[in-house]
Amino acid sequence: MKLEISLFKFDKNSDYLPYYTKHFLKIEYEKNILDILNTINKSAKLGFTNCPDFDLVINGIFVKASITLEEVVKNFGKELTIEPISIRRAYDDLLIDENDFKEKIKILKDLAQEEDKLEYLKLKQYFYASNTLNYKSDYIGDAILILAYDLIKKNPSIGNFVLLALDNIEIGAQYHTSLEKRIYNFDMTIEEKIQKIQDNLNFFEPLEKQNFRLNKTLIIDFGTFEENYEIKHDFKDFNIAYYPSKNSTQTVELLNKLDAKILNLDSMKLDLAKNTFNKNPMITYHVAATILLDAFDNNADFLVVDTNEDFYIFDYNRKQLEKICGREVLLPIIHKNELQKLASGNHKEASKTLVKHQINPEII
Repeated sequence: MKLEISLFKFDKNSDYLPYYTKHFLKIEYEKNILDILNTINKSAKLGFTNCPDFDLVINGIFVKASITLEEVVKNFGKELTIEPISIRRAYDDLLIDENDFKEKIKILKDLAQEEDKLEYLKLKQYFYASNTLNYKSDYIGDAILILAYDLIKKNPSIGNFVLLALDNIEIGAQYHTSLEKRIYNFDMTIEEKIQKIQDNLNFFEPLEKQNFRLNKTLIIDFGTFEENYEIKHDFKDFNIAYYPSKNSTQTVELLNKLDAKILNLDSMKLDLAKNTFNKNPMITYHVAATILLDAFDNNADFLVVDTNEDFYIFDYNRKQLEKICGREVLLPIIHKNELQKLASGNHKEASKTLVKHQINPEII
């Protein structure tokens, strides 16, 4: 087996900008990524920690160096980009300055025992995996929210003091974005812990209580997704970006029946932090702007969404997103039910909702 690796390189003492080196490796005895790093290090000095628990990023996903090559090839293929867990804080290739992570423990230093502080240091991956850091570098960090949950569970009597300490942080728990799609083999109990802290701080609310429409009177009934349909318009020569929800089966099946090019964009995996929108719409706007701009810059003809909530975020908050982008982004948003009607040739029915968009796709 052969691997093609693009390896992140940067020495703060000699390099002005980071760069990537190419390595074409024929796998012999190597069993995991740590073995790969050691093999490369034999011929070209590499900054890393020779430990199975060493944190790094492969093709945008946070992993441990112990991940087996079998898992790597199955999940990421044979063309790999290996990077540190924070490019911004890298000082020697895959090694980073971790002071920003370590300093966050000060938030709970008067409530945490020495053993708690040691447990916090084991949560480093969760801190740096947060997409929120790409928008707010002073974010409280998911690691401290996880520690807060564990402290309260261990000693409920300090619960109010823990929550008060968190609530005093300006860029706090209301800025959390899900880690689910950012960490390999992610343990969903971590999200549950963070959500519980958000709930206790009154930041987390069910989706039905969120209002994603600036104009509360503008409501669109997208109708239903017809299960039995025939493709009459295949969207040949169209580029389609798709932001999926957890219930994406219908849309994926529909897209697979079209002759359009479906863009494979990593931004479509980003979490919009919808459950905290009413308390803090800004993190949602920032992530949505990233997604919208990525699709636009990759020549998407339109962006497909599964849910009403996602439609309103991208379409009805367009001016807020464009303000963040600093650009006009004339990319239509289409609900999956509308796409199904268009593909089925039911243009008259589709037009009833398309004309209510902030940007009418005008593809009928």
